[in-house]
Amino acid sequence: MQPRIDGLKVAPGAYHAMLGLETYLHQCGLEIPLLHLIKLRASQINGCAYCIDMHWKDLRAIGENEQRLYGLDAWRESPYYSERERAALAWTEAVTLVASTQVPDAVYEEARRHFNEKEITNLTLAVATINAWNRLAISLRAEAGKYQPARPSEIRKTA
Repeated sequence: MQPRIDGLKVAPGAYHAMLGLETYLHQCGLEIPLLHLIKLRASQINGCAYCIDMHWKDLRAIGENEQRLYGLDAWRESPYYSERERAALAWTEAVTLVASTQVPDAVYEEARRHFNEKEITNLTLAVATINAWNRLAISLRAEAGKYQPARPSEIRKTA
């Protein structure tokens, strides 16, 4: 698939604003592996090859095991995820599919059992942000496969 537009080149201000959100999210207190896990799950739902490639590689770079990555799209039936992760994944799916789910009260109540109000707000912002990235990457045809994650020492500095 050929890229359509280099969004960073033609709208650098918008991309830098989006990167500002990423900077905030990486400093908001949510676990970095959890952030990448929900980004990967939202990207799977949206069918964003570029972002799936990115977050799979980022998770591997910070030590995530392959079994959890392979089982992510069947997380409800897989025993590899904590209750906190499950609540975050359910929240991610409901927010990503908001037009059809309206984010059910039961999903919210489960999230509240594992996250405080600030964390739920930050989790929601993380889901909204990856959904925006997915829409940019899919519509502008970002080329999957070339992304390389930061080295683990660099990742720790931004966490």
